Amino acid sequence: MPTSTVEDYLKQILLAQQRAAGKLVPTGQIAAELKVAPGTATAMVKTLADSGLVEHQPYSGARLTDSGRQLALHVLRRHRLVELFLVKVMGMDWSEVHGEAEQLEHVISDRLLVRMDEMLGFPAVDPHGDPIPDASGVVADKQLPTLLACALDASMQIERVADQDAAFLRFLDSQGLTPGSTVVVRGREPAAETVTIEVEERGGQVSLSFAAAAKIMVAALREEGSQQEP
Repeated sequence: MPTSTVEDYLKQILLAQQRAAGKLVPTGQIAAELKVAPGTATAMVKTLADSGLVEHQPYSGARLTDSGRQLALHVLRRHRLVELFLVKVMGMDWSEVHGEAEQLEHVISDRLLVRMDEMLGFPAVDPHGDPIPDASGVVADKQLPTLLACALDASMQIERVADQDAAFLRFLDSQGLTPGSTVVVRGREPAAETVTIEVEERGGQVSLSFAAAAKIMVAALREEGSQQEP
């Protein structure tokens, strides 16, 4: 059975590969994300390569092998199901579950995971809108525009928030900018690097920095009365 450290490395490499379309992940980036020394990350990546879990190219980086990816997806599945369980069943706030899930993802059994999945109704996403890999390791990771790049003056639904920082999530919650909320981008000001957003449920507007807007992914809402094409 892999150690929690091995699982952490594999999950981090998987997440980095998802953001970079499967490219090699520099060991320096892995070290920064896991908050370890570069030499420590390099040594662990070499160990993972010896175990057949990653492909390592010195001075370039690493990527997961098929077996490493399957294991990483299983860890990611546990993490995201635990987050949703803590919110839906335990009543915890979405801003505080990431750290708890980081601990619990290494210790819950597969039997418990199956039961949690059933209790939650086999969910597709976690509280932040991140896709939950299914039991076979398939993950539906849709490509969505952000508030920084979506159409202006069009109704959008927030689908996903790509930041687990507790303070940032609490701020979004206070502004009504959570998954499922309907918003309209009314303007972008490059000089000030701000985005003006109307939150339809609250009837007000909020200003976000470009950096914050780039972390919120949205999908266009179909207009009332429109029909799907055959």
